[in-house]
Amino acid sequence: MAEVAEDPEDISESPAAPGSHGLHETSSGPQSKKRNAFAELMAPKPKAPKPDAYSGRSSAGARSPSHKNSRGKTTKLKWSGALVEYIDHPDRFPQQVIRVTDKTVLIRDAFPKATVHLLLLPRSPAHHDLHPHQAFEDRDFLAMMRDEAASAARLAAAELKRKLSTFSASSKARNEAMDKGVPFDQLPEGRDYLSDIRIGVHAHPSMDHLHVHIISCDMHSDKVKHRKHYNSFNTPFFIPLEDCPLAEDDERRKTSFQNANLSKGFVCWRCGQEFGNKFAELKRHLETEFEQWKKE
Repeated sequence: MAEVAEDPEDISESPAAPGSHGLHETSSGPQSKKRNAFAELMAPKPKAPKPDAYSGRSSAGARSPSHKNSRGKTTKLKWSGALVEYIDHPDRFPQQVIRVTDKTVLIRDAFPKATVHLLLLPRSPAHHDLHPHQAFEDRDFLAMMRDEAASAARLAAAELKRKLSTFSASSKARNEAMDKGVPFDQLPEGRDYLSDIRIGVHAHPSMDHLHVHIISCDMHSDKVKHRKHYNSFNTPFFIPLEDCPLAEDDERRKTSFQNANLSKGFVCWRCGQEFGNKFAELKRHLETEFEQWKKE
């Protein structure tokens, strides 16, 4: 299957760059001053954690952003292969890695396309070089990735709640009860932020190594810069993990179908309003939708 061509500037997913801000920071509005265990979990760590055992991949054979060729000259690997470093050496990236298990690595996307945007990377060398369509034919592997993604989605939802609940009308009663010291098991229900989290893969990923997006639905980000960035998450180009593996005759496997999705006119993710090719108008509209959405 032919890949959809991508330029480095067009990548819609990539690992976080060194020195980038962690998920504990936000420009969305006021934050609680209370000690927040989740925020501390998600915050960049001051020291690199000790690496745990890798699942079948030797660190001696790990690739890196640069390598020496047969003549001893150091060259850089292509940008699309950058994710492998997080798989092989997650301990080297305490500012970007959120969680490491024996099966997966969870990282922040360096170019987030929404308020919360994470990438889940499998560590299995038998799978992480495969296209999602092929990798998820392994039902045991797919079941594992679904479990890990569900856990990551709960983290993402908790982070979304931490960032936005002070604005949310449906969270007001719960927030007030918490401020009054009401026991946790007696708190009123608040907004269901987990329902705002999407889990899926791109039909033709721009990065080489298998990864699953855990992303909030809002598309509120200055990293959404052009049509491909938006449509890759808001058309059938984005394939929910729950739909995998796709049937052999599923049209979402077809390159022509997915290229057409990427070139479609813009449609608001929230209200369905159509904007044709007017990207700047869409972006202004998304700002309005975000302000309304966070207040729900």
